[in-house]
Amino acid sequence: MKNERLLLLILAAAMFTHIMDFMIMMPLSPSLMSIFDINAQEFSLLVSSYTITAGVTGFLAAFRIDRYDRKSMMLVMYLGFTLGTLACAIAPSYFFLLMARSVAGAFGGVLGALILSIVSDAIPLERRASALGIVMASFSVASVFGVPFGLFLASKFSWHAPFLFLGMLAALIFVLMFWFIPPLRAHLDTGNGIKKPMEILKNIFGQRSTRLGLTFAAVLTLGHFTIVPFIAAYMVGNVGFSNDELAYIYLVGGALTIFFSPWVGKMADKHGRLKIFTIFGSLVIIPIVIITNMPPTPLWAALIVAGIFFIFSNGRMVPSTTMETAIISPESRGSYMSIRSSVQQLTSGLASFVAGTIISEKASVFGPDAKALVNYGYVGLIAVFFSLVSLWLARKLQVAQGA
Repeated sequence: MKNERLLLLILAAAMFTHIMDFMIMMPLSPSLMSIFDINAQEFSLLVSSYTITAGVTGFLAAFRIDRYDRKSMMLVMYLGFTLGTLACAIAPSYFFLLMARSVAGAFGGVLGALILSIVSDAIPLERRASALGIVMASFSVASVFGVPFGLFLASKFSWHAPFLFLGMLAALIFVLMFWFIPPLRAHLDTGNGIKKPMEILKNIFGQRSTRLGLTFAAVLTLGHFTIVPFIAAYMVGNVGFSNDELAYIYLVGGALTIFFSPWVGKMADKHGRLKIFTIFGSLVIIPIVIITNMPPTPLWAALIVAGIFFIFSNGRMVPSTTMETAIISPESRGSYMSIRSSVQQLTSGLASFVAGTIISEKASVFGPDAKALVNYGYVGLIAVFFSLVSLWLARKLQVAQGA
């Protein structure tokens, strides 16, 4: 299609706001736990509420997403996400914030599926990993610019400020979507789309390849989101970071991966998606074990480990996502990716909640306001187990005809 680059940049910008909106909650954990006087399990509910509502709406969206122009669906979902994020910016209490996070998640969870569907429809498989590498570089941009800037706003003003910034930026991106993204109807023009809900479910869950794909997505998520929500709290209470120094984790990690993501995409297109996934899916286990068992450590050493985690984690996500877009035909891709998003969101919510029940707290040696986490190492072992299972499942995925 024409203006591929512009389309990818707008989609990457939308993904940036979606990712930053989710990521900013985790480094805000020490502040929110102190301000609202909540424990680790109550904070994990703030994280999981977003993912659980995203999972529910992702499942429901599967019955509609392939019936409409991709642009129209994108505008509706992104508007709801923008309003939900602005609601977070004015939240006066823990309960209000919990509800606002649920609304943002309800719309934001479908965004990822839509963005991946649009890229997969517009870009042929032989160039798709490179295109997804550009869009998924938004994860790195959110880390290197978004989260540190959000934490800067939070430290200078209040925790409300990052969400106000995101809401205003999302409103601007919404206008760009409206004016510059063309109608996207290629999946409708085939005339082969499945319309009835039961047929959609049968098409997705009745095939071994798609069942394996959904299982792969769930396992990969469990290998990631069991540890990620509590990295910030662990670095403050156990390793010795100050709240201001938390920004360095995302700054360093994002800086290392901001150009690395497109490179991984090119390598996946050149050398094979499975090969690149296997390499990085194996290597990421090393920093997972180190991070979840890290004692009080100099800032520079902790940042090296965190940076390696970001690189290897990002390195497995680009090829794995490309592999998943290729196991379903275009006319059913939106429904499948929406179900996949639902599975990912529900699984990440479950992972965060389970991790919150395993982790306990004790007084930290780094100050009266800090809380040290106990049993985080056990959570790390769970992440390692599911990371190993994902390596096995990846070898069973198959490419669909016309993908």
